[in-house]
Amino acid sequence: MNKTKRKIFETSMKLFAEKGYEATSIEEITATVGVAKGTLYYHFSSKEEIFNFLVEEGIKLLQNSIDIKTSKHSNYIDKIKAIVLIQIKIIVKYEDIITILLSQFWGNEERNKKCQNHVYEYISKIEKIVQEGIEKGEIKNGDSRAIASEIYGLICSTLVYKKREGSQIDIMKLYHEYENTVINGLRNK
Repeated sequence: MNKTKRKIFETSMKLFAEKGYEATSIEEITATVGVAKGTLYYHFSSKEEIFNFLVEEGIKLLQNSIDIKTSKHSNYIDKIKAIVLIQIKIIVKYEDIITILLSQFWGNEERNKKCQNHVYEYISKIEKIVQEGIEKGEIKNGDSRAIASEIYGLICSTLVYKKREGSQIDIMKLYHEYENTVINGLRNK
């Protein structure tokens, strides 16, 4: 991604996260970036395309991180631990992308449906790991879809926690809290 496209990407992400998609205009994006509309349209055909690019890049980042980290573990509880830790780190580093994704999850417009599909696709990755863990006897029996949704829900919980704390969060402290309360509850003893 070239410098101008990256600046449009980062500025749009910040504005969408702070003000919301509807309240952010192309004019505001171009004014904040300091480029002409023509330059923005050279890189993106519309505000909707910028939004789609942001969401797709954010989900791709999350999914790639999960794929890389979970492939390093053979134990399914360790795979779940890796997912939880990655989710916390993603919130800390890329809070704006997650805020955008979650803010547009609700509704019936095409944009909302795309966000829903991305979230469901991600949850399905977790669900598959949970189901395999159940089948191997490492994770206690349960509804793998509900468990996967619960694990995904830690993204929301982390975002709320971070906003409530109002400062940097201790990633490992929060991870260990989730490990003690959520992950250990999955162990098939």
